[in-house]
Amino acid sequence: MRPEKILAEGLYSKLKEALVAVLPTILLVLVLCFTVAPISPSILLCFLMGAVLLILGMMFFTLGAELSMTPMGEKVGSCMTRSRRLWVITALSFLLGFIITISEPDLQVLAEQVPSVPNMTLILAVACGVGVFLMVALLRMLFGIALPGLLVFFYIIVFILAFFVPENFQSVAFDSGGVTTGPMTVPFIMALGVGVSSIRNDRHAADDSFGLVALCSIGPILSVMILGLIYHPENSTYQQSAIPEIEDSTQLWELFRDGFPTYIKEMALSLLPIILFFALFQIFVLRLEKRQLLKICIGLLYTYIGLVLFLTGVNVGFMPAGNYLGSVLGSSGHPWILVPVAMVMGFFIVKAEPAVYVLNKQVEEITDGAISARAMGAGLSIGVAVSLGIAMVRVLTGISIMYFLIPGYAIALGISFFVPKIYTAIAFDSGGVASGPMTAAFLLPLAQGACMAVGGNVVTDAFGVVSMVAMTPLITIQLMGVISGFKERRKQTGQTAAVTAKAAFELLDENAIIEL
Repeated sequence: MRPEKILAEGLYSKLKEALVAVLPTILLVLVLCFTVAPISPSILLCFLMGAVLLILGMMFFTLGAELSMTPMGEKVGSCMTRSRRLWVITALSFLLGFIITISEPDLQVLAEQVPSVPNMTLILAVACGVGVFLMVALLRMLFGIALPGLLVFFYIIVFILAFFVPENFQSVAFDSGGVTTGPMTVPFIMALGVGVSSIRNDRHAADDSFGLVALCSIGPILSVMILGLIYHPENSTYQQSAIPEIEDSTQLWELFRDGFPTYIKEMALSLLPIILFFALFQIFVLRLEKRQLLKICIGLLYTYIGLVLFLTGVNVGFMPAGNYLGSVLGSSGHPWILVPVAMVMGFFIVKAEPAVYVLNKQVEEITDGAISARAMGAGLSIGVAVSLGIAMVRVLTGISIMYFLIPGYAIALGISFFVPKIYTAIAFDSGGVASGPMTAAFLLPLAQGACMAVGGNVVTDAFGVVSMVAMTPLITIQLMGVISGFKERRKQTGQTAAVTAKAAFELLDENAIIEL
C-alpha cells in the first residue's frame, strides 16, 4: 500500500476516534445551553468553532504521536541505557526532563495564572523538578526499586511541606503536578520508559516501564511549594478572562485568526528543543534509515499541526464557554446543580484529553490486552467524574483542598501495597495524564466562573480542580487491579477444585476396578 494512502486511512481512523471522544461533551454543553444554563450566541459560536478545531487537532495529534513521539522516546531510551554509564543516563535524563517540561504548553497557561511569581522563574523551577524526578524514575527502573515505597516516601515529604506553604499556594502547587504531564510530555516520557525497560530481561521489565509520569508529577509540586515559601503570594488577586462579544461570522473568524499566531509560535518554540535533541542523537548515535527518519518527520509535522489546532480551539473557544457556563450555573437559583453537571461532564471530557489516548493504547500493548484501552477509559472516566463532583463541592462550600488530598492519597498509597505492581504504576501515571489541556482550559474556568458567582475565593476554592482530577484515578485504576486479582484467584480456586474433583473421581474408579 502506498504511504500516502496509509496516512490518509490513519487520519480517517483518528477522526472517528476524535468524534467519539468529543461529541458527548459538545452535546452535553448544548443541552445545558438550551435548558438550565442559557448563554449568549457569541459564547455558543466560539464554543462550536473551538469544538471543530479541537476534533481536527486531536486527529492530527494522535496520529503524529504514534509516528514520531513514541518511536523517538523508545529509541532515545534504549540508546541511553545501552551505554551502561550511570553518569550519562542521569545527565541525559535530567536534560530530557528539563527540555520536555519547558516544551509543555499547559505549563505556560498555569504560569500566567500563578500570582506573585515571575513566569520564567516558575517554569524553570518546575522544569528542574521534572528533570530531577525523571532521573529518579529511570534509576528506579534500572535498579528494579519498588514504586509504592518511593511514592509513599516522596508524598510524605510533599504533605509535610504543604503545612508550611501559604493556603493561597497549596491548590496551585498540586495543580502544577497535573499540567506538566500533558500532550507534549506524556507520549515521549512513556515511550522513554519502554525503551529503557527493553534492555532488561527480567519478567518485571514491562511492569516497570510505567511509573515515570507518576514520579515526574511529584517534582513540580515540590518546586512550586518551595517557590510559595519564597514569594508569599497572600496579596494576589484572580483576574477573570474576558468574555468575547461577536456580532457576525466575520468577527468570529477574526477572533480565532488572531489566536492562531500565538499558538503557532508557542508550539514551534515548544517542539524546537525536542527536535534539536533528537537531531543530535540521530547524527551522533542513532543513524536511522531515511525511511524511518521521514516517518518521524511527518509525525512531528502532524503533531505540530494537531497541537496548534487543539490549543487554539480549547483556549479561544472552550475557555470562555467554560467560564461563562460556570458563572450562569453558579448564579442560578439552584447552584448545587453544578455537582451532577460537572460529574457528567468530567466522565466524558477526559476522553478528549490527547495524552489519555496515548496512555490507554500503550497500556493495552504492553499488557498484551490484559488491561484493555476500554477498561482504562472507563476507570479514568469514573475517577474524573468523582473528582469533578468533589471539586464543585469545594467551590460551593470553601472546604480546604487538604481535607480531600490527604485522605485521597493515603487511600491510593495504601492500596498500592496490595495490588499487582503494574496497576500501581499505571494508576499513578494515569493521574497525571487525565489532567491535561481540557481540564486546564475548560473545567478549571468552569469552576472559576462558578466560584465568582457564589462569592467564593477563586485562588483557594476554584484552583485545585486539576489536582483533584489527578488524584481520583489513582484509586479507581488500582481498584480495577483489586477486582482483577480477586477474579484471578477465584478462577485459580475453581481450576484447583476441578482438578481435585477429577483426581478424586479417578481414584474412586480405580478403587471400584480393584474391588471387582
